[in-house]
Amino acid sequence: MADPPETTTGMAPGDEVPPGTPGSGEDVCPRCAGAGRLHDAPCPDCAGTGRVTRAIGGG
Repeated sequence: MADPPETTTGMAPGDEVPPGTPGSGEDVCPRCAGAGRLHDAPCPDCAGTGRVTRAIGGG
């Protein structure tokens, strides 16, 4: 099975910040509701993972 597509920053299109960023956390993808697929194809927002990275901290 192939890895989901990601950009050169390691981010899926629906990510707000790169994974591992301080003050961030993983959330269920709102577009596919965590399924990772839409209409028998990988979700374009989460790149098929069902998860997106969100900024949760403030500064």
